[in-house]
Amino acid sequence: MRKRGRLFIVLLVVVMCGVFLYPTIRWYGFVPQETKDLATGSKLQIKEYARGQATIDLRELKTLVKADPAGALPDTYGFLIATAKDNYKAMKRAVPKSWTMEALFKGFYSEQDMFDTLEDSYRTELLDLKTLSGKVLQLGLDLRGGMSILLEADIEAYETKTGKNVSALEATALVQEDIAILNERIDQFGVTEPDIRLQGTNQILIEIPGAADPERVNSFLKGKGSLAFQIVDQELTTQLQTYYAENPGEIFTDAGQIKQPSFLPAGRIAAGYYINDDYGLDELESYVVLYEEIGLDGIHIASAVTSSNPVTGQPTVNFSLDSTGGEIFYKLTSTNTNNTLAVVQDGKVKAMATITEAIRSDVQITGFSVEEANELSIVLKTAALPIELVVISQQAVGASLGEDTVASGLTAILIGLVLVFLFMLVIYKGSGVFAIIALVFNLVIMLAVLSAFNLTLTLTSIAGLVLTVGMAVDANVIILERIKEELAAGKTAQASVKAGFSKAFWTITDANVTTIIAALVLSQLGSGSVQGFANTLAVGIVSSMFNALFVVKLMYDAALSRKNYQLSIGWKRVK
Repeated sequence: MRKRGRLFIVLLVVVMCGVFLYPTIRWYGFVPQETKDLATGSKLQIKEYARGQATIDLRELKTLVKADPAGALPDTYGFLIATAKDNYKAMKRAVPKSWTMEALFKGFYSEQDMFDTLEDSYRTELLDLKTLSGKVLQLGLDLRGGMSILLEADIEAYETKTGKNVSALEATALVQEDIAILNERIDQFGVTEPDIRLQGTNQILIEIPGAADPERVNSFLKGKGSLAFQIVDQELTTQLQTYYAENPGEIFTDAGQIKQPSFLPAGRIAAGYYINDDYGLDELESYVVLYEEIGLDGIHIASAVTSSNPVTGQPTVNFSLDSTGGEIFYKLTSTNTNNTLAVVQDGKVKAMATITEAIRSDVQITGFSVEEANELSIVLKTAALPIELVVISQQAVGASLGEDTVASGLTAILIGLVLVFLFMLVIYKGSGVFAIIALVFNLVIMLAVLSAFNLTLTLTSIAGLVLTVGMAVDANVIILERIKEELAAGKTAQASVKAGFSKAFWTITDANVTTIIAALVLSQLGSGSVQGFANTLAVGIVSSMFNALFVVKLMYDAALSRKNYQLSIGWKRVK
């Protein structure tokens, strides 16, 4: 291949490395730790934070405009001007030349409109960063800290409860249902991005990065979840919705929770009615006043399925209660006929239906779309796991240990690099510089590939990086020694370089291909730390071969094309 073609390929690889590494560099180098913690939290936590901050900002803006309507808009809220300008144009009014507090408020249709803009600003920033965090080089539990939990299905207890034997295939299917339910619980328990996956046929491995509260995690894993049926106070619900519409700044507390108005009597609580938006998040639709007393606890739900009405074809949700729950529900529905019953999950109203008759154990709820029926079925089923799980092991790794490990690993890599650099410079002088450049580029390519494929960097991965630093120079040493042999035979510098690369090609290829095969086998058959080591080693070997046979060759060709260039490949210069 001609030099221009090789140069184009090298430049293309450089650009691709820059693109792949940009998210990692931006995330770890330019995003404050406090913002990282917010962005990597659950989407529900992000939503509550955005609403809480928007409430604080709206309150401050109202205070500022009341104190000095002609006062200048603080730079902190300058992002509101773009939306205000669009609103002025939509209202066919002249856009102000200077933005005072009064001018800003006139640029919004209502306080709610301004609140939505403020909330959207926080939400967009954090969700964009959350997306970014999924594109960066991830740190494993041994580096980042966190918890690793291994769960096993209690098949014996399930067989005792159901009275039937369970095959391995059936057990796996039940465990898969458990995994789906555990994933549904992620946001409601506020656990940060756990990795939940099947291991074997009847075990679940859960890895939760970052600082984790064991008690909260245990409730997430084995708890029933907070699910209840409560009666709706229709009269106070209407009053609450009117109050919130007139006072949008009084809906949420500073922490983003729904505020309880003072006019609600004892025994009544305000709650939000939520629907799922296009992103699968809970979207606040309206507000409801509930009787604080729980009519029926979700622990009494035995099963829940979706079906359709045989006559109308309308989707329905059918669930059955245990004997105790049946008696409680019959009493609740018989004394509240024609009232509205709410299905409440963790303080959020997920569904409402009018009680038309007394119901004992088998309940059918209608009035939903197919999607809503499926979602409600999941809500009801998350009250209990299909098959109980037993904790086999639970290990915690401290965050400080992870930071120390990262620091030690980086130190090891730097020491290794420096020693290799010195060795190449002392032994091969000018030609050693080419090898050093290739070695640095090799590390860049490795990190870019690991980042591009979202591979996890563990302690063993760092060991693979350190090992690759030492191995990457092998190919260069073989090439340089071949060149020295050709020079000793009396060939010119250009002919020696060409022959050196040609003769070293198959030696380097044979030696590295066998190692790549072993790394790929380890990657496929190994797990955890072994797999991380194998992935890093495989990427490093391919990268080092590319640099030695392609990049270094390009540097030699470029250097030898210059007039009067003297090849430095040791303590003897050759023309």
